[in-house]
Amino acid sequence: MSAEATNPATPGPVAPATTRRRSLPRIDLRRLGRAALLGSPSRGRLPDAIGHVVEAHRAHHPDADLEPLRRAYVLAESSHRGQMRKSGEPYITHPLAVTLILAELGAETTTLTASLLHDTVEDTDVTLDQVREQFGEEVRYLVDGVTKLEKVDYGAAAEPETFRKMLVATGSDVRVMSIKLADRLHNMRTLGVMRPEKQERIAKITRDFLIPLAERLGVQALKTELEDLVFAILHPEEYEHTRELIVDNASRADDPLAEFADAMRAVLREAGIQAEVLIRPRHFVSVHRVSRKRGELRGCDFGRLLVLVNEDADCYAVLGELHTCMTPVVSEFKDFIAVPKFNLYQSLHTAVARADGQVAEVLIRTHQMHKVAEAGVVALGNPYVGLQAEQSREGAPADGDRLDGEGADGERVDPTRPGWLSRLLAWQEAAPDTDTFWSTLREDLAQDREITVFRPDGGTLGLPDGATCVDAAYAQYGEDAHACIGARVNGRLATLSTVLQDGDTVQLLMGQDPASEPSREWLEHAHTPAARIAIQRWLATHPAPAEPEESVDAARTVTDIPAADSPLSRPDTAITVVGRPDAGVRLAGCCTPVPADEVTGFAVRGGVVTVHRAECAAVTRMADAGRAAVDVRWGDTTECRVTLVAESFGRPHLLADLTEAMALEGAEIVSATVEPPSQQRVRHTYTLQLPDAAHLPTLMRAMRNVPGVYDVSRAQHHAPAS
Repeated sequence: MSAEATNPATPGPVAPATTRRRSLPRIDLRRLGRAALLGSPSRGRLPDAIGHVVEAHRAHHPDADLEPLRRAYVLAESSHRGQMRKSGEPYITHPLAVTLILAELGAETTTLTASLLHDTVEDTDVTLDQVREQFGEEVRYLVDGVTKLEKVDYGAAAEPETFRKMLVATGSDVRVMSIKLADRLHNMRTLGVMRPEKQERIAKITRDFLIPLAERLGVQALKTELEDLVFAILHPEEYEHTRELIVDNASRADDPLAEFADAMRAVLREAGIQAEVLIRPRHFVSVHRVSRKRGELRGCDFGRLLVLVNEDADCYAVLGELHTCMTPVVSEFKDFIAVPKFNLYQSLHTAVARADGQVAEVLIRTHQMHKVAEAGVVALGNPYVGLQAEQSREGAPADGDRLDGEGADGERVDPTRPGWLSRLLAWQEAAPDTDTFWSTLREDLAQDREITVFRPDGGTLGLPDGATCVDAAYAQYGEDAHACIGARVNGRLATLSTVLQDGDTVQLLMGQDPASEPSREWLEHAHTPAARIAIQRWLATHPAPAEPEESVDAARTVTDIPAADSPLSRPDTAITVVGRPDAGVRLAGCCTPVPADEVTGFAVRGGVVTVHRAECAAVTRMADAGRAAVDVRWGDTTECRVTLVAESFGRPHLLADLTEAMALEGAEIVSATVEPPSQQRVRHTYTLQLPDAAHLPTLMRAMRNVPGVYDVSRAQHHAPAS
């Protein structure tokens, strides 16, 4: 089934013919459902009511064992017998329709079996134990995953808690969500019998939760039809306008897309490339988006061209021919084959133009890529087949009570679980209440693009677009990220608020202090639920003090130690002026030279000579101004005074740790200042007296080793010329 195409003559989306086989006629579920109530089928014979399901299933799985489907239908029909839908059909028509949707997408037999039974435990006397006894643990797990929690037990929290339960089950088996999406699609198709306010409520939940989940799982065929159905309910006037646009375009005598398709077929045929070129009409929401973006629509805006080939290499061959023989729109090219989307989608995207300005968008993919693009995780089949085969090869003991693919701790291990789902499962456990879970889930699902960043050890982190280093820290370390003190992005120091880009390499710098705590500012830079919930939970248990202490975290300049002496006015006997041994000297405060530095001097008022390091910017300025340099030399003494600048990330007790490190190295602190924090970074300036200048490298190394300090350097102020 493909929901991406639409029939412009009808008010809603319909399923077109597929690209690989002739479309099956739409089954009359009302007639077949009522016919099924006239009597149970004879044992061993497939019921007529599931004939279309079987035909669709065999188109994808010719060798499938149909016996489980027969038994599941018999149980579902007998269990739901006498129940009617609000639309007036026998209830059995609903599980039949849901199963047909999944069969057309290519779902395997176990999924279809569970789909037929998906409402039995919720709405009939059938129990999960009975389902396990008759159909096995996998089917029981899938049925349980989509079974709603009782309102009598959960009250207003029943719906969000049902979603939580379903997502947890999906984390172990993505087929749970496949059944739920098909279930919601059929319910949306028949929503017209309900009151308008209930239609609107269901449509909004579908928009906020089910459609984003369908997108993330790559089930585009379901996602696009759900979008159109929601569009028709929530925006009826815009929907009707869009329908009129589609109808008007269909009545046009010319079809530029068909002309483009013919030209492409000729190009590919001449190049000897075996390919199918198909026209893919846009669905209603897609047409609406294009009209809002481009204004007045042209013929090519109502669809796209799809080129299907057999091998990956053929995709690039097609691209080369089209770009050579037609006029490409280079800005429209995207390669989702080399870099697939996070929802499994693979395809080449391009566009070609012709002289009259018409531009046709082109999708190039293999038949297998197309299947996955339409059906997403449904096309992957049973995620445990590979594990079962591996267990069989390794001679793993059979265990009737344990599902193949189940971990040693009882948790099922799904090799197809996408990274975003693993993150969702992690943060939902930490959500303190149902309201937080519900609102956070909506925000999480609204982030529809994912990036991949690399760790220095070669591992990767999947994060939503717009994520920062704060998000990366909590994704990698969980609540241990409270101790994060900074990051390097692509080898360069970066603040935790830095927004990451796809492909960045991120090294997170972790402090060693067990009392480390997150900054309240981090909440402004946290975009993932995992980061926000962890920070909020810590803040809730650590309320801010009424009066913040003077520390590295205080947002003001503090002078921790009064200046005992001004380094600019204190004469220094460690250096002499050549030819003028009695001249007064002063070490420049802008660069604080120490013994062994190459130095030069400049005379100032009063006959005093100011000494600078040779590389000091002030030396260049004075030389450019025509000031004459004075020859100065270091004396025998090794005692010196130096100003060091330490760059650090803010954390409690950092100042105490730094001053202790300096004291242990024999440095006397003359003065020290700490500038106001800026984006979690703090700048300290220390003027120190050292007994031996040779000890300076050791001192600077000791300061750099203090957790939270990422750089220590000699002062290089841009002071005015002396």
